[in-house]
Amino acid sequence: MTARFRYRAASARGQLIEGVLQAASRQTAIAELERQHLYLVAIDEMVVSGPAIRARRVGLRAAVTQWARSAATLLGAGLPLDRVLAFTAAHAGHPQLSEVIRQVRRSVQGGASLADAMTQHPRYFDSLFIATVSAGESSGALEAVFIRIAEHLEENAELRSEVQSALLYPALMAVVGGLGVVVLLAFVIPRFATVLTDVGGSLPFTTRALMTASAVVTKAWWLWLLLAGALAYAVPTILARPAVRSRWHAARLDLPWVGDLERKYATARFARTLGLVLRSGIPALPALKIARASASNVIVRDGIDRATGAVAEGSPLAPALAGTLPPLAVQMIAVGEESGQLEELCLKVADSYDSEVRRALRTAVALIEPAMILLFGGLVGFVALAMLQAIYGINLNSF
Repeated sequence: MTARFRYRAASARGQLIEGVLQAASRQTAIAELERQHLYLVAIDEMVVSGPAIRARRVGLRAAVTQWARSAATLLGAGLPLDRVLAFTAAHAGHPQLSEVIRQVRRSVQGGASLADAMTQHPRYFDSLFIATVSAGESSGALEAVFIRIAEHLEENAELRSEVQSALLYPALMAVVGGLGVVVLLAFVIPRFATVLTDVGGSLPFTTRALMTASAVVTKAWWLWLLLAGALAYAVPTILARPAVRSRWHAARLDLPWVGDLERKYATARFARTLGLVLRSGIPALPALKIARASASNVIVRDGIDRATGAVAEGSPLAPALAGTLPPLAVQMIAVGEESGQLEELCLKVADSYDSEVRRALRTAVALIEPAMILLFGGLVGFVALAMLQAIYGINLNSF
């Protein structure tokens, strides 16, 4: 079975080519373009929507990543920056990003540097992106910088996607199971309770407990709704306070297994960002300040701030990060400092902890699935037992 792919590519002479290619897979289509000596800029599988065929639209993060990859390819093919910006703005795949690139192009045409033009759009280009582009402009290696940015964004997106995918199935099971229990308590049990009340007699403990739970759900639903609304408002408001947020993030890191996983995830993101920025030629202190933003946990971020201050005073980086990052990461960073290959060791740290996070998530999902099946199976079994015991008691009383 074949699919249709819309592609944009550059020829060896720098000409931009667009077209549609039919191939068995995306990899086959890319290989065919390479065989034709074309430099791939972007490729999208086309899907049928009624009688019309349209290309799949992408999200903002994916569009920015694709734009960086396209810019690197076109710069490598020898196109000037102005032409690259004009072409990628017209084919960004995201209307807001297209307009932003057009604004960036106008600023560059007005005499601003590319990095300065990107600074006006922080939603699309973060501090890492801008600092790396600035370093690439200074060194004349803008193509290599865009390749590194695209690889960095792709690796971060892959890890984020794996984390979300791993958590999606357990969350879906919890929602479905919870809705099933609510339906039983809110609709099935009340009718069953009406029959038992009419019959009279004493009920088993399990049946009484089930009827009590059903009454709490059906008669006090407005209280639950009010409580849910209050929590939805109060929790973000409370966590917005810096002191409370710090305590919450510290408590998360102290949780068994979860805290270790979060620290490894933060370490992977920090180390990859630091390695990328250092590889682009940015000095250690500015690189640490840029990489700090990749840490979502406040405690980890504060530890990086302390390490940055220690480095500014002349201390080595690795001892300053002790207690903030895992011991293995600290040791590898120390080796990188001693050998003069800090950026390479940072990237190896990121790869190592990326793999550990993936393995831990796979293990967790493998354990959570049967645990949730047992939990909801037990709940359903309890409901069935309570109903059967009541029915059995009614039959005994009728004789």
